[in-house]
Amino acid sequence: MAEEGEGLRERKKRRTREAVRLAAFDLFRRKGYPNTTVEMIAEAADVSPRTFFRYFPNKAALLIPDQLMEPIIERFLAAPPEMHPIAAYRHAVEQVFTGMGGPEWSEELARQQLLYTLPEAAGALYTEYLHVIELITEALATRLDRPVDDPKLRITAGAMTGVMMATLHGSPVSPDRLYEGLDFLDQGLPL
Repeated sequence: MAEEGEGLRERKKRRTREAVRLAAFDLFRRKGYPNTTVEMIAEAADVSPRTFFRYFPNKAALLIPDQLMEPIIERFLAAPPEMHPIAAYRHAVEQVFTGMGGPEWSEELARQQLLYTLPEAAGALYTEYLHVIELITEALATRLDRPVDDPKLRITAGAMTGVMMATLHGSPVSPDRLYEGLDFLDQGLPL
């Protein structure tokens, strides 16, 4: 979906990034995460280690599901305007997760299970959560036609990201738990 409006250079970058990620996960499966080096990943993806570092700051960053946020944000912005923002976000997440099937879903589960068991991934994950808050804040500003520096938007984005953090961390991904968490947040956290 994202490739439709991209130029050749952007498509090539996206494909290279995905090739590196796929090569890494193949090596992780076959050799184990600790036994896989950046050099091995670069060689398997047919890129130089220097190119690897243009796309990922370190090996742990490969585990971060940053490729999911763009389609989620696109669907969030395209959700019916009458939907409350949190309901629209839930709708977008559900569309993206429902669109993942078979091997793609299995790879996502394996990636998340590995991500949450590696202490060295915690820093990359924290950084990605901050980035997600920024992306959601910007999308909320667009959707609600409000200034991006409105602190209520950032707080809402933080709460939405917090639902992801709480429902995904330390356990196999369960879309239903994520949807329930977003529904709970949308209802105003009725304890």
